[in-house]
Amino acid sequence: MTSPTFSIDRDHARQLDAADSLAEYRQQFWMPSGSDGEPLVYLCGNSLGLQPRGVRELIDRELASWAEQAVDGHFRSGDGWYNYHRLLSEPLAEVVGALPEEVVAMNGLTANLHLLMISFYRPTAQRFKILIDSPTFPSDLYAFQSQLALHGYDAEQGIVRAPQTANGLTDEAALIELITTQGEQFALILLSGVNYFSGQFFDLAPIAAAARRAGCLIGLDLAHAVGNVPLSLHDWGIDFAAWCSYKYLNAGPGAVAGAFVHQRHCANPSLPRLAGWWGNDPDTRFQMDTQDRFVPQRGAEGWQLSNPPILAMAPLRASLALFGSATNTALRNKSSALTSYMLALIDARSPQQVTVLTPRQPERRGCQLSLRVAGDGRAFQQALQREGVVGDFRPPDVVRVAAVPLYNSFEDVWRFVDILARQLS
Repeated sequence: MTSPTFSIDRDHARQLDAADSLAEYRQQFWMPSGSDGEPLVYLCGNSLGLQPRGVRELIDRELASWAEQAVDGHFRSGDGWYNYHRLLSEPLAEVVGALPEEVVAMNGLTANLHLLMISFYRPTAQRFKILIDSPTFPSDLYAFQSQLALHGYDAEQGIVRAPQTANGLTDEAALIELITTQGEQFALILLSGVNYFSGQFFDLAPIAAAARRAGCLIGLDLAHAVGNVPLSLHDWGIDFAAWCSYKYLNAGPGAVAGAFVHQRHCANPSLPRLAGWWGNDPDTRFQMDTQDRFVPQRGAEGWQLSNPPILAMAPLRASLALFGSATNTALRNKSSALTSYMLALIDARSPQQVTVLTPRQPERRGCQLSLRVAGDGRAFQQALQREGVVGDFRPPDVVRVAAVPLYNSFEDVWRFVDILARQLS
């Protein structure tokens, strides 16, 4: 799908929906309704994705297995609990551009960042700093600060923020220059794939190449990138990454998260790590009386600690099945078209009252647009909600909206901008 021809008429939005090859996927999700019974304009997938309709069946299946088979459910034919996490490896690998052995679904995002930093943040007196983008999501910042403290370093000295442009975006050219000229100071570069505040999608391949040239390890927080923008973690040479699954992967509140470890690290049993029995070699995992030494299994699974949370993984299976049938290319094309359409409507109807913080180049953004509106941003977001628009607000004055290609329509975009323009007039 190419960027839509511009028109401010609602009928044009409906024509675009009629021509949308992914329109049928909207019916695969539960769409919340307002008090009047009409569907809300849900543009908050950047915070919590909608529930796929296939989720209940998959959870009910596991509840029935627990009730009817009890412990024998671990070894049920086909999708027993013992290897349940492996049902997610191939579809997750497809979404993040990885090999199946490089990914694993486990824990929560910040827990995974900590586990991976134990392995990949190995500071020395000369090379102890962590280079990050800004603004940084608070949970990430707390993790970085505590990892520095764990190794005896001061966070004020140890955290370096990437250079910014005048409009508050990360200056990627200046970032690469910083890595090139001062890379010997950085024990780790840890960036968000898509910045949570601005919606900026970083050009990660040249940044990763610069990191390798400087001898720096590079990791990613993909919370706002996974399921949103095209990723090629293996080919880019990213050392490790972590993500949550409740935003664009639609796996539900607090859903099981994911992790990536590049193949070149997967077969290195000497990497320091926090160990647990589910990361151990499966051939000796249950030799409890004779196995007194942790032997990590190959791949990202070697970073697991505990057996998989089945009821938290089932929803992710339902969502990943939709990604697999829709294809990454089609989703990316529709995402670019939706945001381009939204930008065109905003420019036509509210050019003076709205400043778009997100990059306007389609390749440098995903589903999310971050908007600074004239006046009281929080009050404006609340006014949108009263009229049936679900977005979110980030202090001091930014409203974030995300048109998700799996379930949002061009008419959703039109309705949002129409309400926005009327509220600002």
